[in-house]
Amino acid sequence: MKKPLLTIMGALLLLSQAPLAIGEDTVTISVKDLNALKSLCTSINGATKTSAAASAKTVVSSVPAASAATPTIGKAVKVASLRGFHDLDKEAKPIEKKKQFKISGGIEKNWVLQPPSIPHSIEKDRITLQGNTCMKCHSRENHEKEKAPQVAESHYKTRDGKTLKKLSTRRYFCVQCHTPQADAKPLVENIF
Repeated sequence: MKKPLLTIMGALLLLSQAPLAIGEDTVTISVKDLNALKSLCTSINGATKTSAAASAKTVVSSVPAASAATPTIGKAVKVASLRGFHDLDKEAKPIEKKKQFKISGGIEKNWVLQPPSIPHSIEKDRITLQGNTCMKCHSRENHEKEKAPQVAESHYKTRDGKTLKKLSTRRYFCVQCHTPQADAKPLVENIF
């Protein structure tokens, strides 16, 4: 015999006592509504036991009779990402390009071991397996001539502490840690 969907959903809610995820939507329920749903499930379960020979149609048809006790379940809510409410199969609006700051003298660190922020535009710089344009100015050989800070000595060491003549491969992709700054509204609040 088939169980009504409401009984199955109610049982799931009772077991988890948390919002129930259904596809993209989430159903939320208050404690008051949860108690009403418990009693509704109990009455449906009791009706099913008393008429064991009854068909699933009979059980489903008994649900509207108890609709006066049916809880008001909160509306399903869609979750918005930083991308916004865009369907994944459609292209999002391109973000507005912000101008990167150029700050002479560098940018002050917010904490002791923070990787320094990049105080200039890097739009034309490229880091590929074949080359790293950051090293044209920041390498040991060129930093004095270019009047740029030298890459830290830690960038020339392996994870075992061995000093290398060339930049360590684990420190090669500069923008993994070092970021340019722009006058842009933060996507999320910074509570650091």
